[in-house]
Amino acid sequence: MPYPQNFKTALEVEAVVKAHGAVPATVALLAGVPHVGLSEGQLHDIAQKGLKVQKTSKRDLAYVMTRKLDGSTTVSATMLLAARAGISVFVTGGVGGVHRGGENSMDVSADLTELGKTAMAVVCAGIKSVLDIPRTLEFLETQGVCVAALGADEFPAFFTPHSGCQAPCRIDQPAEAAEMLQHCKALHLQSSILIGVPIPLEHAAAGQQIEEAIQTALCETQQKKIIGSEITPYLLDRIQQLTQGASLTANIHLIKNNARVGSEIAVALSQRHE
Repeated sequence: MPYPQNFKTALEVEAVVKAHGAVPATVALLAGVPHVGLSEGQLHDIAQKGLKVQKTSKRDLAYVMTRKLDGSTTVSATMLLAARAGISVFVTGGVGGVHRGGENSMDVSADLTELGKTAMAVVCAGIKSVLDIPRTLEFLETQGVCVAALGADEFPAFFTPHSGCQAPCRIDQPAEAAEMLQHCKALHLQSSILIGVPIPLEHAAAGQQIEEAIQTALCETQQKKIIGSEITPYLLDRIQQLTQGASLTANIHLIKNNARVGSEIAVALSQRHE
């Protein structure tokens, strides 16, 4: 997301969290030091640097800290750092997954293995359809991750509520997610619950247009015989072209909606501890 839109969005997302009774804590590394919770000035600094900030997965944490770099954390790294700080609810846009052709390339996101190791409620808009959603859900089952859709029987696919994959579990209220997480911790399961929140109805039309662009781009990769590590960069560039930036706007709406749901889960969890 370009500056200053990334900074504006970060502030708006934190405002959504506060408005629903929770405390936001954006995670990043600044000059090699992990931060769980950023000041407005720190948020602005990271946002302004944009792509100059090192994308930091779990495997990269020690390197970024040693080199004293700034780092924007992926789902796996954010979960690890947030858990160390005692945070139990994490909100993101989407999670990584098994890439198409991953059965041959072994291209599987570290997000999935971390979900199997850290007891946390992770709220997302589902799995993007550029990934292999059925294999991703199978991998999460192997990792012992409880996957649920909020208010739906089908697990969402980020820009569309329809992935074609039945959600393993369905919950209808954020408070149910809080209770599930409490039971997971009581049983010492050491794995997350992944909550898929479908795109809001008012943005579903735009989401459907974006999904159609994704499917067009996927067909092009087959026609042009684009394979392996070249697939994802091609898809991301092509989808941005086809949607003329609409994917970015929809993405912002999804993140804010996820922030609302995550805040409600956090408040319900706090009330259960009282």
